[in-house]
Amino acid sequence: MTLTSEQVNIIVYRYLQESGFRHTSFAFQHESQIQNSAYRDTEIQAGALINIIHKGLQFMDIEAHMNEDGELMECNIPFSLLEPHHCDLTGKTFSDSHTPSPTPGAKRQRKDKAQKEREKRVRRDTISEDADAQSTGTLVTADMQDSTSVAASGPSTAIGPADTIEPATGSVESALESPIKAQTVVNPDDVLVLTGHQSEVFSCSWNPVEAHLLASGSGDATARLWRIPEHSKCAEPPIVLSHLPNLNENKDVTTLDWNPSGTLLATGSYDGQARIWTLKGELRFLMAQHRGPIFSLKWNRKGDLILSGSADTTTAVWDPETGEMKQQFQNHFLAILDVDWMDNTTFASCSSDKTIYVCRVGEAEPLKKWTGHGDEVNAVRWDPSGQYLASCSDDMTTKIWSFKSDQPIQEIRGHSSQIYTLQWAPYLRSSPNEVAPRILATASFDATVRLWDAINGTCLHVLRNHNEAVYSISFSPDARLLATGSFDEQLNVWNVKTGSLQETFKANGGIFEVHFNKNGDKLAACTSNRQVKKGHNAAVLGNRGDDVRLTGLFSGRYSGHEAIKVSIVLRLICILYIYIYILYYY
Repeated sequence: MTLTSEQVNIIVYRYLQESGFRHTSFAFQHESQIQNSAYRDTEIQAGALINIIHKGLQFMDIEAHMNEDGELMECNIPFSLLEPHHCDLTGKTFSDSHTPSPTPGAKRQRKDKAQKEREKRVRRDTISEDADAQSTGTLVTADMQDSTSVAASGPSTAIGPADTIEPATGSVESALESPIKAQTVVNPDDVLVLTGHQSEVFSCSWNPVEAHLLASGSGDATARLWRIPEHSKCAEPPIVLSHLPNLNENKDVTTLDWNPSGTLLATGSYDGQARIWTLKGELRFLMAQHRGPIFSLKWNRKGDLILSGSADTTTAVWDPETGEMKQQFQNHFLAILDVDWMDNTTFASCSSDKTIYVCRVGEAEPLKKWTGHGDEVNAVRWDPSGQYLASCSDDMTTKIWSFKSDQPIQEIRGHSSQIYTLQWAPYLRSSPNEVAPRILATASFDATVRLWDAINGTCLHVLRNHNEAVYSISFSPDARLLATGSFDEQLNVWNVKTGSLQETFKANGGIFEVHFNKNGDKLAACTSNRQVKKGHNAAVLGNRGDDVRLTGLFSGRYSGHEAIKVSIVLRLICILYIYIYILYYY
């Protein structure tokens, strides 16, 4: 390992430029003679200085909490760069706190949302598979603008008060089943395959403002920002958001969410840390209060708070302006599987403990505790009006809740296996006085998706064209279409009004998540395929060297000499900060 003052200078100079310190960066460039440095044209990743300090700080944290057996002890006090650290050890090791012993009768003590998908993938592996194949995930984006108009079912209209979905007649369930003959296969020319992730791609989300900006999160410890071209099949390389170093062997980026203005991306990972990123790929804040994997993370509608739910049984509310935690809630006693905002300060959380809590920021006690599910509750969603909360469970039921009652106002049954997720259709009304149906979609391990009139509990359509568990669903913004993705590698697009299968696409891997963009003309799906798709319709972005792997840092193989060098780097950076401060202000 080599370290020179020129290398440190160029990284500090780049940081000053990124942060908008124009006068300071000019003075620093003049004093340090960067223009004459051999590194002046070196391409430096955005946020490099912050990443270096972050890595060094994490090593100092580990160094302070490592016991004689080489195990990392859990401490309740976060490690700070500037403030002196006073340990408050829990007596547990880091591995102990993340792998609780299962109790008799419990299906799972903590809910790894990826675990079910991985179990499916193992069962799908065949002997003929290449033993040397590496697991690489892909993102598939389909242009829906032209293809939806040629579906055999004909054009459809948005759901409104004058266009109510009528439940199918007849007492036999087959009468509810959607017709699957009226369909078209998505044209490969309308599909762009984005490759570059080195592991399964678990999540994807379109930017709420920029219709062509897509974020993805993967098991390779990265999230990526992709700019999807309007017409060209050659997209520019993505911005890679590295989540290394990592305090857990599992490096999954488990969840991500854009703020309402589309300027910041929040990510949660299996190591219990949440991060906020800019559109340029700069790490703005690292939020490390949770002691277990983060399974759900969401911005409120105003964009001034972030809510996270973790396997450590707590929810946390964060201030995105400072990166500080405002409040932590400890109501559940098992892993929290999902969270959702009702308004800017009120939210719901669900857990493996079979309960749902409704809490408000600033109040210590929950507003509501709802019980009634017979198994762990996988997901919760408030309807667009904030009046009703829908929850789905491994007990094969969906329940509708209201603040007016301590009991569910509707219990919906019909699925024959666990219900994994659910989503409300956008609530469209032409005037405030008109009433539109509250359409709810549920996806299950029974390989079906069902559309419901949630308040009446009426099943409108049973959507059958998958042969494995359905993990993700997404309504188009105008509520005309519903996309469904399954580990059978099938992506289906349905007509919500008629329940007919409108379009279908065969991916080359199990589908973890699907998402329509804000215009409804593009659909993204992320997969777990083990190979990079090639061909005339594939846009291969990035390369297999995109990810910097630092596995030695937290595996006990980091030598004492290297530790000293890391410490020296940190001290040099601090000295440079003091030097710049004195230079600028004095």
